[in-house]
Amino acid sequence: MLHQTCDLGPIKGVTASIKATPTGCEAEFRLDGGVDSIILPEPGPSVRTDDLWKTTCFEIFWQPIGGTYYREFNLSPSGRWAAYDFDSFREGMRDAPVDAISLSTSMGSVDGRGELVLRASIATDLPAPAQVALNAIVEHRDGGLQFWALAFPPGKAEFHSEACRQVIIERD
Repeated sequence: MLHQTCDLGPIKGVTASIKATPTGCEAEFRLDGGVDSIILPEPGPSVRTDDLWKTTCFEIFWQPIGGTYYREFNLSPSGRWAAYDFDSFREGMRDAPVDAISLSTSMGSVDGRGELVLRASIATDLPAPAQVALNAIVEHRDGGLQFWALAFPPGKAEFHSEACRQVIIERD
């Protein structure tokens, strides 16, 4: 869902999926709409990079059920990524250990409408069962931002809120 404080923009819908793997997880994010009218970061090397959330970016928050600890992944269409661990809500932030993150992005549009798809394969220890959030930040060419999530807490768009973590992941 689009956060209530965001203006309607070129992106009309966001879908996302995630599944646990033996070595971590795989996720897919899809933007539908005027993808030619959004700002995308320049492609670059697949390296850990801070502040990816300041422009078009996708996020995963992974929290073991019953705990306060959680892990945040920022996944950029540029190929860059970030991973952070938190002890509790925005407390104790530090770089999270990650074995590997592989990102691929594809985009296509016709007559101003199209889609952007980011696929991520993340190799790291992810405890399960967990509650998970799948989020998107979309920057418009006019500088405006759209915030998308499965759910939001009351008030401002706050992706760190447990209210956003609406998917339950279990491992077989």
